[in-house]
Amino acid sequence: MGTRVRSAQPIPLTEKSLHIDQVEPLLLFGFNDTYLRRIDTAFPETNVTARGTTIYLRGPEAEVERIEQVIHELSVLLTRNGTLTENDVDTVLALSGATNRIPKSVGGARDVILHTASGGIVRSKTPTQTEMIAKARQNDVVFAVGPAGTGKTYVAVALGVAALKSRQVKKIVLTRPAVEAGERLGFLPGDLRDKIDPYLRPLYDALESMMSLEKLRANMDQNIVEIVPLAFMRGRTLDSAFVILDEAQNATTSQMKMFLTRLGMNSRAIVTGDVTQTDLPSREQSGLVHVRRILSDVEGIGFVDFQKSDVVRHRLVKDIIEAYEKDEDG
Repeated sequence: MGTRVRSAQPIPLTEKSLHIDQVEPLLLFGFNDTYLRRIDTAFPETNVTARGTTIYLRGPEAEVERIEQVIHELSVLLTRNGTLTENDVDTVLALSGATNRIPKSVGGARDVILHTASGGIVRSKTPTQTEMIAKARQNDVVFAVGPAGTGKTYVAVALGVAALKSRQVKKIVLTRPAVEAGERLGFLPGDLRDKIDPYLRPLYDALESMMSLEKLRANMDQNIVEIVPLAFMRGRTLDSAFVILDEAQNATTSQMKMFLTRLGMNSRAIVTGDVTQTDLPSREQSGLVHVRRILSDVEGIGFVDFQKSDVVRHRLVKDIIEAYEKDEDG
């Protein structure tokens, strides 16, 4: 008697129709349905077609729901801007989680994080940055650890801005430990803002490259974007927020616990740092070192390790890092 081979159960398909009446269908679909074809390519298991003002979807339920969200986000963009571009479509697809199935021929959307106010594109520059983007889309908390110049902070801020622009969150909170590296804050000139701004300047620089200065100022005035020292986070609960802790090697274990327990409903966090560059006194253990030991197996938390080969600054930076490592080993 021959062996009976049991065939795999087919994935049940869902059919759904979306009637477009809030925006102009021709602008949403693109010339000759160009935008719809990009969506169809990004979700190969689902058939996407349009007749008149209706989009018809047929495929696995999870994909159909994601495509419906993509259509909604594109409609919001179209209403806001009065037009859509291929870059808009690629960005929304990238944020939808379809990036792993988008071929590079379709605008390179797998590596796109967002489009800046000046018309530029922020995308990953190294495989580890791509891994960081993927981990951030799969986990609510991500730790990105590695040497300076690898783009950890820049990618984290870009992901935060993209989440805000696509309305996944309602605000961005960026924070750093204001470690007194050789100077006491009390002896620095100016008011509190003047004292802490030098510690937070790199975060301003990243934001200013992704938003127009006018938009950034308006967002900060409305507390949609906050940049604060880590000590100011105590006692807060952050709902619907994208929270970034930079230079986390300078956070103590108690500060790291305080930061991570600030997260409220629908919030996400990225923690960046370089464990070889802590400014803490030797008696204090870095919270970034400690957290790896106790949280590495927690579901929903991801770790990404950058190496000196990931440095994207001046070509000499890699050599400088290597020289210091040799000196310390010697």
